[in-house]
Amino acid sequence: MFFIAKELRQALAPLKAQLDRIQQLLEQMKSQETKDMATQAQAMADLTTAVANDTTVSGSIITLLNGIAAQLAAALAANNPAAIEALVTQLNANAAAMAAAVTTNTPAAPPATT
Repeated sequence: MFFIAKELRQALAPLKAQLDRIQQLLEQMKSQETKDMATQAQAMADLTTAVANDTTVSGSIITLLNGIAAQLAAALAANNPAAIEALVTQLNANAAAMAAAVTTNTPAAPPATT
């Protein structure tokens, strides 16, 4: 009986080694999946922040444009050339600032593939 148990253990040893390897691989996969999920969660949080920032910036631009339109309408109604010229100067400064911000925050184009 002892002899059969020893032979059985010897016969099952390679299977146990394979099962141990499978378990190790499953644990590695689980660990990688956990890391991937954390990375995806961070990417989603970053995207949510970027969308919120974009919404805030867009709202600010709309407020700026509405304000300038109201000032222009008032200057035109008052027939005030100095106020109109000041608005033109302000519009040019704002346009330059927005163009600089877009340029600064636009990633460089990837190199062309051939």
